[in-house]
Amino acid sequence: MTCFLCKGDREDGTTTHTVDIGGCIVVIKGVPAKICTQCGESWISGTVAKRIERIISDITQQSMTEIAVLHYSDKVA
Repeated sequence: MTCFLCKGDREDGTTTHTVDIGGCIVVIKGVPAKICTQCGESWISGTVAKRIERIISDITQQSMTEIAVLHYSDKVA
């Protein structure tokens, strides 16, 4: 499959997903994604996006921290 932006090749890899939710910054490392070998743009699947939403919901409900750094595989396993 080719990159929608630059037409380069995409391959399996991982990315870091960062989101700012009302004063809490959540960083999730090791998120499975398709990565463009030319420009580096990344895409995550719908299934991964749903898991990320659950991870973010859980961390914001359980913690009053300003910054949370998590690893995707730890939260999905």
